[in-house]
Amino acid sequence: MSVATLFPLPPILTQPTLIAAVPGFGPVSGGNVVLLVGTNLGGATSVTFGGVPATIIAQDPLGVLVTVIAPAHAAGNVPVVVTTPAGASSPANYTYLPAVTPPPIALAITPASGPVAGGTPFTIIGANLTGASVTFGGVPATSVNVIGGVILTGVTPAHAAGLVTLQVTTPGGTTTVPGGFTYVGPAVPTAAAILPTSGPAAGGTPFAITGSNLSGATVTIGGVAATNVVVDPTGTVLAGITPAGTAGNAAVVVTTPAGSATVTGGFTYV
Repeated sequence: MSVATLFPLPPILTQPTLIAAVPGFGPVSGGNVVLLVGTNLGGATSVTFGGVPATIIAQDPLGVLVTVIAPAHAAGNVPVVVTTPAGASSPANYTYLPAVTPPPIALAITPASGPVAGGTPFTIIGANLTGASVTFGGVPATSVNVIGGVILTGVTPAHAAGLVTLQVTTPGGTTTVPGGFTYVGPAVPTAAAILPTSGPAAGGTPFAITGSNLSGATVTIGGVAATNVVVDPTGTVLAGITPAGTAGNAAVVVTTPAGSATVTGGFTYV
């Protein structure tokens, strides 16, 4: 019996050599399968990507291939190292690609107009809207909520009357909603007629004015404010009592927050 048989020598371990990682890139979230190609990779005990352990899922008996699941890592180039009982391999390069957020898409807004005071609930339809904020003419909307990345709801802010640019911003960028949003100011009042058209100079004559957009109106007759002014819910009829005035014709002016209107013919004090 030979000495070698009685005292077998330990196997000679050869340093592993890592040639490449295929593919050589992947997302920062990891989770993708990477094939490592080299020599003497058999019996791999660990694989690291930039020092972060990967999950080994397969090894071929020839020590040429090791299949792993890449771990998560910050974006950039990192060394991949395979370790076997013989030691650590020379590194192969692997690139973590930064996460790409798709830009938002905004197709339409409903409704497309509302009062200058704001407070109008709105809905925007589009895609990639997760994490979005919305501005109306540069003023942020409130109560913004996104459903499934395709429906955005919120409440309009106050803004001056007119058409404004409507923009949706996400981490992926900013887009403009086609058509924008139109702020509508209070309608200017109209005053068609006053009944009766005359009354005593001492005042105290009940009167009614017909017109439109009369809500919130005040009335002056000859520059003096009428009293007990009330407006019907439709904003088309205004009632009040004439103040005292000077005999003759006096201008009748109806004023609301949106403007003023003069009643044709005025009121005659007798």
